[in-house]
Formats: sequence, structure tokens, C-alpha cells
Amino acid sequence: MTDNSHSDIMIETKGLSKYYGDFIAVEDLSFSIKRGEVVAFLGPNGAGKSTTMKMLTGYLAPSKGTAKVCGLEVADNRDEVANRIGYLPENGPLYEEMTPISLLNFFGDARSIPSARKQSRIEQVIDQCALQTVLNKPIGKLSRGFRQRVGMANVLLHEPDVLIMDEPTAGLDPNQVLEVRKTIKGLGKTILLSTHILQEVPEVADRIILINHGRLIFEGTPEELKSESSLDSWFNRQTMEAA
Repeated sequence: MTDNSHSDIMIETKGLSKYYGDFIAVEDLSFSIKRGEVVAFLGPNGAGKSTTMKMLTGYLAPSKGTAKVCGLEVADNRDEVANRIGYLPENGPLYEEMTPISLLNFFGDARSIPSARKQSRIEQVIDQCALQTVLNKPIGKLSRGFRQRVGMANVLLHEPDVLIMDEPTAGLDPNQVLEVRKTIKGLGKTILLSTHILQEVPEVADRIILINHGRLIFEGTPEELKSESSLDSWFNRQTMEAA
């Protein structure tokens, strides 16, 4: 087992592919993400974003190619990768009858975080995700924005090196979107962030990876797109040309 946790490369895929019979979900996908980078992962519905994220987190095994997190090949080191990664899926499940504080305590115990460290970490993620006003309210009674923050606090609890977030601002109102963006920017983590909201890309991302039909079609920085009349028209042109 190779552990490059001190390397600058925190996420790396080489020839990553996933097939379901004759259907190609992801094919020959190669990219890398450096320590501390926030990368927007873009593509139309069905492009292969969620499949790629599930392979990076170990939820799915690739048909071929490799995925590495912190220098560890995911397929061979699923438990260790799980300790290094925080995954926030779209509409991630939460126990609605629990309160945020009880949920964080529950998952702290489930992850076998030592008691003294657990309490310290809970205090830190409550502060990071601004949950002070809702700690003792049932999660099922919270707004979508607060529920998303609870989910984010939960994936931060074990201090992962890498965060993978699937549509973290989907369905939020403009004020909630701003709060989640602020939280993401303040984390100082390596983040792969899937989003359909193109306007938030320049606000949070250092770099863009765009895929379509499971293949990489663009990799660059938001600054490279400043000459475009709009991100929407650029996205449409890129994905239509690659169709």
C-alpha cells in the first residue's frame, strides 16, 4: 500500500471507466486535484458525475482504470480511504427525528472517535457550519438550508482530507446558497464539487472539470472563461459539440 498523504495530489484518476453492459457511464477519465483546490465538477444530467464520485468514494468499483485518494488506490484501500474522505451526496439521508447535536454524537460514536476529541470536533463543526441556533431542534423540522449544513457538519466530523460534494446547494434559496458557499470557501479542504448552478462556479472554484457522456471535454480555470458571453452559453456549446 502506498500512502502519499503528504503529496500535493489528493485525488487522481487514470483511465477511470464504468460500464453497465453496453452502456458507458464513464470512460477513460483522467484528472488530478491538488491539495487545497476546490474543483467544480460539471456536466449535464447523465454525464457520469455521480458515478465518478461513487467510484472515488468506494461505493462503486470501476470496470477499468484507477482512482486514488491521498495516494491510496480506492479499490484496494476502501476502509482507509473512507477515513480520509467526506462524502456529501445530493439529498443525503439524515435521521429526521434526531437533533443536530444528537446526530453528531451518534456518528462520532459510530466512527469510534475518542470521547475527548469527539466533543472538540463537534464544537468545531457546529461553528464551521453555523448550527448554534438549531442544535436541539428535530432535523425533520429544519429548513433545507439548515439540513444541508447538518449534513456538511457530519461529513466534516472525522476531519477528512478530501471532501466530495454532490449538488450541495440544490433546492436552496439565494440566502441559503450564499451561506453554503461561504462555508465551503472557509473549509480550506481539497474539494470536488458537483453543481448544476453555473453562476456559483467562479464564486467557489479554483478549477473546472467538465464531462459529457462519461468523458472529459474541458479542464481549466474560471478565469479562462471570462471572455465568454455567459457560462450558460459556454456550457451549452461545449456539451452540444461533444454530444
